[in-house]
Amino acid sequence: MSSNHFGKLLSVTTFGESHGPAIGCVVDGCPPGLELAGDDFVPDLARRASGRSRHTSQRRESDQVEILSGIYQGRTTGTPIALLIRNTDARSRDYDDLLDTFRPAHADYTYWHKYGIRDPRGGGRSSARETTMRVAAAVIAKKWLAQRCGVRVRGYLAQLGEITPQGFAWDAVEGNPFFWPHAAQVPQLEAAMDALRKAGDSVGARVEVIAEGVPPGWGEPIYGKLDAELAAALMGINAVKGVEIGDGFASVAQHGSQHRDELTPQGFASNHAGGILGGISSGQPVRCSIALKPTSSIRIPGRSVNLRGEPVEVTTTGRHDPCVGIRATPIAEAMVALVLMDHALRHRAQCGDVPPQTPRIA
Repeated sequence: MSSNHFGKLLSVTTFGESHGPAIGCVVDGCPPGLELAGDDFVPDLARRASGRSRHTSQRRESDQVEILSGIYQGRTTGTPIALLIRNTDARSRDYDDLLDTFRPAHADYTYWHKYGIRDPRGGGRSSARETTMRVAAAVIAKKWLAQRCGVRVRGYLAQLGEITPQGFAWDAVEGNPFFWPHAAQVPQLEAAMDALRKAGDSVGARVEVIAEGVPPGWGEPIYGKLDAELAAALMGINAVKGVEIGDGFASVAQHGSQHRDELTPQGFASNHAGGILGGISSGQPVRCSIALKPTSSIRIPGRSVNLRGEPVEVTTTGRHDPCVGIRATPIAEAMVALVLMDHALRHRAQCGDVPPQTPRIA
């Protein structure tokens, strides 16, 4: 299976399956001298973890990171950083009935036709379990971006089904298991999830990520556009079916006089473009959002076929999220941080000697 890595100067390669002995990644290109220890990984991995509340899968993994290389005396050495997390709570028997059956809206059918073999245990390589290593890798990127560039990457759940925030406060986001920005609505979200779980159904979601402190100049004008690479990275997250940069699809209904972000000596008058112009960061906050489809694995019976093409009825058991978007915020943050660090290194390599051209107005 190819294409298990992404990035140019900062590259990440992940490996492992949902129900294999372990998952892991190799982060190559991290500059030397960054302080890094096992405890640095704990907060973000805990944010991504299942079993955090009754509204997510009850699989409970310890997600203890083993740093195998690239660190000496608590600092990165500039050599590849290998990270490993052992799977400790896989329950493969839940998937015994799926050995010769394709789950609707899942990767079973496409994997079978591409490779002629598949691992049905928890989805194998297509499981969201793999995203644990993206979050782990991004711990390095977030720390480097904050220390070297003053960049902060954070996200929140911007929509759950038809429910949207009725207020916004960053302080509220980390205070509930939904990463929801309006604390007063959390009971409404809990009631909606309880009803879904009782019905055996699922729902989609939208997550927004904002990167503050990104300087102007990151990105490239043609094939390495910052927004294009952010879109590709975010689209590579499991269950993502849409990506927006800035206003995204809302731009369709806007006039040019409304959408353009006018410049003043005090700064940009708006940020409809999401902090990226011509594929290059403008110095404004970089703003992205993703649309996640409803969870494919649900208890409501659905039609499918088996390996012989015969009709079957599929009911998915096991431990699954009624809404994958609830745990997607740290994953989306991770992909944005990794792309931004890669572009920061690329910008430094080619244009690090270019002085500021005008006062920064963002």
